[in-house]
Amino acid sequence: MSKLVAVFGSARVEAQDPLYETTRALGYSLAQQGHTVITGGYDGIMAAASQGASEAGGTVIGVTVATLEMRYERTANQWITQEIRYATLRERLNHLVVHSDAYIIMPGGVGTLQEIAEVWQMFRLNEIPHRPLILYGRFWHPMFETMLQSGFVSVADWESVYTVDTPDEVISILAHWKTETAHTSNPS
Repeated sequence: MSKLVAVFGSARVEAQDPLYETTRALGYSLAQQGHTVITGGYDGIMAAASQGASEAGGTVIGVTVATLEMRYERTANQWITQEIRYATLRERLNHLVVHSDAYIIMPGGVGTLQEIAEVWQMFRLNEIPHRPLILYGRFWHPMFETMLQSGFVSVADWESVYTVDTPDEVISILAHWKTETAHTSNPS
C-alpha cells in the first residue's frame, strides 16, 4: 500500500553535507518501498529526498510557491516528477499537511518548525487523522523533551510522534503503521 510521505527540513543543506546524503538515502528507501515522496520542491533537504527517490525510480511531488520564487529567485529542483504550484505559503503548507500520509522531519529552521507545529496541532484538534510524525535524528529532541517535561504537552499528544536515527527505522514505522491502519474503518 503506497503512501504519500512528506519530508520536511532545511533548504540550506548543501550537497556535500552528510545530512544531505542521509536524506538522499532516506528518499531512496522510501521510493524502494513504493512510497511517493512529497516535499516543498526546492533545495537542501527537499532536493536530497527528491534526488534519492528519483534515483530509485520513484515518484516525487514538489509543492512550490510563487512568493518564495520571487523573493529568493528559486526554481523547483530537477528531481521532481510532478509539480503542484500555489500562490502563497499558507496554501502550500496546507497541501503538504492535509494530503500527506506520513511526515518525516529532518533538521531545519523556522519553516520546518512551522511545519511540525501545523501537523501536530491539526492532529490535536482532529482536523486530520493521526499519522506518523517521524523526527529524524536528535536535532528536535531538546525542544520536544522540554515540552513534555513541562507538562505543557500531554502524553496523549505523543501518540503519533516517533524518533528515529536511520532510514530502516522509518521504513519499519511506515510498514507497522500500514498494518495498523489496514484494520481500521477510517478511510484516509
